[in-house]
Amino acid sequence: MQNLLEYIPGANSLQIGDHIYYTAQNFIEIDLPERGHLLSPWLPEQAISMVYAPRGVGKTFFALNLAHAIATGGEFLGWKAEKPRNVLFLDGEMAASDMQSRLDAIYKASPPDGYPQFYLLTPDTQKGRPMPDLATSSGQAAISEMCASVDLIIVDNIATMCRSGNENETQGWKPLQAWALSMRASGKSVLFVHHAGKGGSQRGASSREDVMDTVIELRHPKDYSPDQGAHFEVHFTKHRGFFGDDAQPLEASLTTNEDGKQKWDVKRVADSTLDRIIELMQTGISQTAIAHELGINKSTVSRHVKAAKANGRYSPLSTAEPEADNTPDSTKGDCSDKELSTVPEDTSPIGHSDPPCVTELSERVNRGASEPPGLQEELH
Repeated sequence: MQNLLEYIPGANSLQIGDHIYYTAQNFIEIDLPERGHLLSPWLPEQAISMVYAPRGVGKTFFALNLAHAIATGGEFLGWKAEKPRNVLFLDGEMAASDMQSRLDAIYKASPPDGYPQFYLLTPDTQKGRPMPDLATSSGQAAISEMCASVDLIIVDNIATMCRSGNENETQGWKPLQAWALSMRASGKSVLFVHHAGKGGSQRGASSREDVMDTVIELRHPKDYSPDQGAHFEVHFTKHRGFFGDDAQPLEASLTTNEDGKQKWDVKRVADSTLDRIIELMQTGISQTAIAHELGINKSTVSRHVKAAKANGRYSPLSTAEPEADNTPDSTKGDCSDKELSTVPEDTSPIGHSDPPCVTELSERVNRGASEPPGLQEELH
């Protein structure tokens, strides 16, 4: 995208000191370039965005796949690039061999036409010199020449590439924010990769999100296990300029096809949740036990089962279902949401027993769907 600084000065502006002012009417009349997308629908030109996740979820792999799609004019998780763009990836922590193997897998899965302008700065190849600190003017100057030739700068991650200042304080973020805003004014987009804190939100000062166009949280599904590998949900916690279906959370899982190439399977989180609920209902367990297993509200389970019945995806296995239990959750003597939320982890080798709903869940899942259910709930 063309440098905005070429468009701003004009006869209808007023310059006082170092700054340029416009009346609102004159500003409307400025012939600004149309803002396209690096990756549609959520990553426009001249954007400042962030993706964050806890350790081990796959944020670097996410960012590398994203960079490859934009550099090659391809697609990732159903998001499409309008055309190939120049990308600079600033990696602050990964071993060179690990970075190489990840890029190799990505390129084999989606071979580019020609040689995409995908540039990488990574610590192991710097011959002992430290990586630039983007929280300092000298660090920003060190990459300025390279930044001038690209459309997107990916900073992976804030902790390693922006080392000066305290990330828990707003003051420590201000030099980096000023740099990101200057990149935007010169026609660039910046994507920051960041860690999640203990509470699940992005780590450090929340004020860094103020200037962001888009903020993405990656998280494992509730029933995730390490043997699933790269498997995460994509949640848009801030989405400026897009909404509706475009902002719905996704679930992505990395698989390997018959040729040994990696492939991403993608579905909406709502659809994935529905699939899990149907699978568990077919084993005959109660909705309360399903809610506990999936970490969702019982009302959410009820809503999904109603939808599954309506569209024919789920039919009760029993011919006569018991009446729905309309007793408020808080008053149930067995398996209430309050009781489930206070069930301790089984840290004692003896003397500990699960509440009836958890025992029911594990027993029925172990036996499978062959046993006729006795706990189906009628929904009204």
